[in-house]
Amino acid sequence: MAETTKREDYISWDEYFMGVAMLSGMRSKDPNTQVGACIVSSEHKILSMGYNGFPTGCSDDEFPWTREGDDNKYFYTTHSELNAILNYRGGSLEGATMYVTLFPCNECAKAIIQAGIKELIYADDKYEHTMSVIASKRMLKSAGVKFKRYEYTGRRIEMTL
Repeated sequence: MAETTKREDYISWDEYFMGVAMLSGMRSKDPNTQVGACIVSSEHKILSMGYNGFPTGCSDDEFPWTREGDDNKYFYTTHSELNAILNYRGGSLEGATMYVTLFPCNECAKAIIQAGIKELIYADDKYEHTMSVIASKRMLKSAGVKFKRYEYTGRRIEMTL
């Protein structure tokens, strides 16, 4: 006999897209920080994804992963948010929502604003007291980009490959 009601334990849109952002971050080869981003249309369609790493064509083996010194990763890596914006090939991101695992820095905030993204949902804000994130929040508010922290449901999602 066929079931007559839909199942009710399916994941929410926020769980789904933050899960995609988290999965994207797992592609990063950075030994210290793995950040992922997922850009979504108002119709709940994934438009683009990104993670932190070196630009295309720059070998992960030839550039430094160190955080200190005169020649460090910060000169070369692209953040997940900017990668997701640059990876999009479909035209405008106007009105889109970005899910990101770490609150964006000021440079990524500029790109988010310029791309026309109107909402930001973030999982972690561990750098909230840094000038970079303070400036980021100031610009996002000024530009009318809404942001909110992802609300964890406690649901455990496991994949076996």
